[in-house]
Amino acid sequence: MRILLIAGGWSDEREVSLSGAEGIKTALLELGHEVEFLDPATDFKNILSRAEYADFAFINLHGSPGEDGLIQAMLNQTNCPYQGAGPESSFLTLNKAAAKTVFDKNSILTPEWELICPADGCKGIEKLDPPVFIKPNSGGSSLGMTFARTNEELRRGVETVFSMGDSALVEKYTKGIEVTCGILGGEALPLILITPPEKAEFFDYNSKYAPDGAEEICPAPIDAKLTQEIQQISLRVHSLLGLADYSRADFIISGGVAYLLEVNTLPGMTPTSLVPRAAKAAGYTFNTLIAKLIELGQSKRK
Repeated sequence: MRILLIAGGWSDEREVSLSGAEGIKTALLELGHEVEFLDPATDFKNILSRAEYADFAFINLHGSPGEDGLIQAMLNQTNCPYQGAGPESSFLTLNKAAAKTVFDKNSILTPEWELICPADGCKGIEKLDPPVFIKPNSGGSSLGMTFARTNEELRRGVETVFSMGDSALVEKYTKGIEVTCGILGGEALPLILITPPEKAEFFDYNSKYAPDGAEEICPAPIDAKLTQEIQQISLRVHSLLGLADYSRADFIISGGVAYLLEVNTLPGMTPTSLVPRAAKAAGYTFNTLIAKLIELGQSKRK
């Protein structure tokens, strides 16, 4: 097949996207496909014409465009299928506050949170007391994320997010262990336990991508009953958000209770990323995982 590999883009996660695309390209070639590369940041105006020529688009974008649903909306203007969620579900899930309102409405436990907007009259009225995490409401890879122990650190963290052109999601600190659960084709994958390095306070950008980053154990050595509960929550929220083909849900386990943090619609796809690692534990090689995603994307379009 002629595969249009879409990666790069203009978000702060551009380099992560391009790095992952190298491994995906190798896998696609080994699977016998023809691969054409497209970077929306440099070839945006040709997306539709190039997609019409392709048999399938493999999206490896993080942040905007991609996780916000823009590229998917454009591909829907053509006959080119792609893997993952459609435009509406992508947009809903990328916005952390919007997704958390869905969690709350459906009684899915998530840490207490508030959204702080940069508009006049909306900032400086934080309701949560430290310790808290401050995150860009529409960002990923933990970029711009800070841990605040004092009101002054909270103020600075919010201003950091505002300087990135985003609203700030403030989330009450929940002490515990972090696990993640991937979904692939309606199947919950084995959990991964994430342990940041001692020098890191949380699973930050360096912990995710540096060679000396977090320790990731799969399958996670936690209670079987709790494992099953987290997998069921992940499947349920995948459905509630209207996602397709694959996703990844991140949790904090505190006092034996799982709290859902957020959901990713286009998880990282290097061979050592979390979903490929969980898929490997379930019997998929990286190449067979890529082939499965193409199969799922084609089936969805049909």
